[in-house]
Amino acid sequence: MSRRLAVVMAFLWSTLACAVNAAPVVYTLDTAHSRVSFYINHLGFSTSIGLFKVAEGRFVFDNEAWSQSTVDVSIPVSSLELGDATWNAHMLSAQWLDAAQFPQMRFVGKKVESDGHGGGKLYGELTLKGVTQPVVLDVKLNKLGEHPMKKAPAVGFTGTTIIHRSDFGMQSSLGAVGDDVQIRVEIEAFVPKA
Repeated sequence: MSRRLAVVMAFLWSTLACAVNAAPVVYTLDTAHSRVSFYINHLGFSTSIGLFKVAEGRFVFDNEAWSQSTVDVSIPVSSLELGDATWNAHMLSAQWLDAAQFPQMRFVGKKVESDGHGGGKLYGELTLKGVTQPVVLDVKLNKLGEHPMKKAPAVGFTGTTIIHRSDFGMQSSLGAVGDDVQIRVEIEAFVPKA
């Protein structure tokens, strides 16, 4: 092989390698380590804390170009856990979340912006109780690397935002129970082995 051909081949190989490394990666959600928690004022006496499980799903993340990432996550409303069976049933009733008629919440990301320091903004739409509203999450990239147990590429994020439950048709007990709902999302995901 001539020196010139070798240089051309090396250039093409390095270009291809960079393109591969920069390509978006499809991650599968680790449902055992992904949760949505929420916090809401209860009668001024305390902040009630609830959890939802994240359903099985995938998202695309490109660490070199966050804007190329996509998110579409569903959450089963019936996975609600408030630490008390009676309270769970009350909150799943038609007065509140109406899980029978609206069994899924869904968040679809529309745009992702990086701040260049491992954080950024995730702009999207949340559909809850049949109502869709824009939501912006502050996101932090916790870690990107090989999962020590799965021996596969993995990534983890924390996301936070505040929504108003009244925007989603939940008007019950406003003034006594808070309207602002603080939300924290913990996501762990990995690339399944072929």
